[in-house]
Amino acid sequence: MNDLPLPPAAPSATLAAGPVRRPISFRGTRLAAAMAKKLASTGIAPNTISFCGPVFSLIGGIALWCVPSKSVALSAMLLLAGALMIMMRGLCNVFDGMVAIEHGRRTKSGELYNELPDRFSDFFTMAGAGFLVPHYGWLGWTAAALAIITAYVRALSGAMGAGQHFIGPMQKTHRMAVIAAALVVSAILTILHQPIHWVMAAALVIVIVGCLATIVIRARKIIAVVETP
Repeated sequence: MNDLPLPPAAPSATLAAGPVRRPISFRGTRLAAAMAKKLASTGIAPNTISFCGPVFSLIGGIALWCVPSKSVALSAMLLLAGALMIMMRGLCNVFDGMVAIEHGRRTKSGELYNELPDRFSDFFTMAGAGFLVPHYGWLGWTAAALAIITAYVRALSGAMGAGQHFIGPMQKTHRMAVIAAALVVSAILTILHQPIHWVMAAALVIVIVGCLATIVIRARKIIAVVETP
């Protein structure tokens, strides 16, 4: 029995060079700490906060779907509402982890709630942005698909024992920032009675190209880590 070959060892945790949590500068501020403490004091579960992310994203997507309006003021408000919902989704992404970890409310199913709702959020946000680009709505669907694949590669890296690496030019926070900025610019152009379609088209192209680059970078990182003797 002692002569039987041992099964290949799974990649050890020492291979996982990437951080467990996405590095977000706002998380380390006093304001974030105070807000997380206030949320924790209400008794709200971190999983509930995670679930609120796609709810905000869905509201934002619906707002963008309603933008083609004859009312300039209403269109501008809907565009800003879309940007606000992206920010609210981002805050959910920050506070679910802070309440769970810093305030000892972590659950065994927390990872599921942390990951799955975010993929719906990506879809609602990118699809909603696509509604602003008539005849090129496929840009929104493509950006949505690539955003989900980008996150999948990162999660796959963790599952393979290579660590979750939040690297690449179009990680989640960057995607949200690009679309939110495009929405604010579009709102300003709407008030000035200027066309806005090109703004979101450019933003979605940036997201698509950036996601493709991020997928390649993360895949290469996985290969480098797991193939290292």
